[in-house]
Formats: sequence, structure tokens, C-alpha cells
Amino acid sequence: MLHKPKNFAFIDAHYDAAIVVTSDGDFYSTVRLLRRRGKLRTVLSPNFHTCSKLLNKEALGKIVYMNELSDKLQRVPKMKKHR
Repeated sequence: MLHKPKNFAFIDAHYDAAIVVTSDGDFYSTVRLLRRRGKLRTVLSPNFHTCSKLLNKEALGKIVYMNELSDKLQRVPKMKKHR
């Protein structure tokens, strides 16, 4: 988690862009920081119905709900291991 001020300099020095995968409202301050610094690419939330309203509000339209991408995503079967 990037809630501590000492981590802010790390963000500026080491990230060009960030994709945050969460539905948890505990990450709203991280999303806010990344957005304000121009580093937030998008927030990927697994499901619209379980996504925190606070997180949704803080993402300011940069949020994608994976359950709405079912027509673009597909499940790939696991490959069998060869022995």
C-alpha cells in the first residue's frame, strides 16, 4: 500500500503509470495520489456491484469493471503438464 508519505517520492521516481486492481475502498487515497500526480492509468474493479463507492468517486471515470468485459475476455483452459 502506498499510504505513507515516504512512499510518495518512490511513486514519482519509479512509476510512469499505474493500473490498480481492486474494489476495496481502502485504496481510495492511493488512487487519489496517483490521479493527482498524473500517474493513474485506470482502476480495474472485478465487479461493479462490489466496488466501493468511495473508490469509484475517487477514480473520476478512470475505472473499468471486469464483469462488464465478459464479451472481450475469455477463460483459457490450463495446459496439461508434460512429464
